[in-house]
Amino acid sequence: MTDTPDDNPLGGGMPDLGGLLESAQQMMASAQAAASQIVEGVAGGGLVKVQVDGHFDFHSISIDPSAVDPDDIQLLEDLVLAALRDASTQLQSGQQGAMGGIDLGGLDLGGLGGMLGGGDQ
Repeated sequence: MTDTPDDNPLGGGMPDLGGLLESAQQMMASAQAAASQIVEGVAGGGLVKVQVDGHFDFHSISIDPSAVDPDDIQLLEDLVLAALRDASTQLQSGQQGAMGGIDLGGLDLGGLGGMLGGGDQ
């Protein structure tokens, strides 16, 4: 006998655990693919560029010579920081997109749902 909404005394039926497992596996594969992708953070209209992957391994940094002013080192520091933040934001968006697509088959996880990437952080 299988649980249907009419057979289950708690109502709602059992979630499809096989489908839930498949969704979780797809989510993990998407997260791994997102982690291996390299993104480029840019600041100052392209004067400073930083390349980083989803593991936060930095691959390169490029600084246009026109951004280097010995009398204004603070500007260069700000541009590097802005490029790092841009790359970080892109990585977070990609990871949330990869983690946010799990179908829980109507299963209510309460506060745990956000831990799976479905809620705002």
